[in-house]
Amino acid sequence: MTTSLSPNQRGALLMLGSMAFFTFNDTLVKLVGETVPLWQIVTVRGVLASLLLLGLARAMGALRFDFSRRDWGLVLARCATEMGATYFFLSALLQLPLANVTAVLQMLPLTVTLCAALFLGEVVGWKRSLAIAVGFIGMLLIVRPGGADFGPATAYAVLAVGVLTLRDLVTRQMSAAVPSLTVTFLSAFAVMLFGLGLGIGESWQPMGLREWGLLAGTSVLILLAYLFAVMTIRVGEVSAVAPLRYTGLVWALLLGWAVFGEFPSGLTLLGAVIVVLAGLFTLLRERQVAENT
Repeated sequence: MTTSLSPNQRGALLMLGSMAFFTFNDTLVKLVGETVPLWQIVTVRGVLASLLLLGLARAMGALRFDFSRRDWGLVLARCATEMGATYFFLSALLQLPLANVTAVLQMLPLTVTLCAALFLGEVVGWKRSLAIAVGFIGMLLIVRPGGADFGPATAYAVLAVGVLTLRDLVTRQMSAAVPSLTVTFLSAFAVMLFGLGLGIGESWQPMGLREWGLLAGTSVLILLAYLFAVMTIRVGEVSAVAPLRYTGLVWALLLGWAVFGEFPSGLTLLGAVIVVLAGLFTLLRERQVAENT
């Protein structure tokens, strides 16, 4: 007797896979960053990822460019935000412990909810507003502005959250006629060109089998992460599977300890727990509001 999984159960498994792939990708990027300059990494990974995404999109019949002028404007805006997010996130990732960067990024659901209320007119009640405020307190415990550990790299992580928030708001405005894989391919291609442009002034390093293997691994992992993320949205209810995105922090803690010997301080862990709990409350509250309307 076989038991088939429900759509939400499949969506949950896909979300778990997506978060694992994203975090393993970040781990490999951090490893290769020990010997290869940042923009060389972005360029080489961008070429490999773009080729993989192009092949996948064509195979799935999801490579189309015949959308409206408005959607083209939004797609280009998303590409621009993806370039900015890549700059800030990777700059932080190569200098900070993996778990610290990942913990700051857990603010994203809260900042998206806040900005959707401020700029898109979405209604956010006092309970979610309070959860967002508590989440920001948690983020302050993680980054500790004015403390000895606060520096440009920490500021880059916070700026990455800001740019990623803008990216998600832009993505929300796209019509359903725009294939997700087309958007992902164009974003990867734009980031590759961005890395190539900034890499002109860098002294590129010769890469051995280790570096090529790590970069090939990052390309496959980022492809799987995006693919699973797209499938998650199409299979399960977003409100049901979104809380599992926080499993990325668990992976970051484990991989940071196992691969780099890093473990965040007690204050950082406390801040991360506060951010995660605030985010979970916000997601569950959004689901309750949706069910009652």
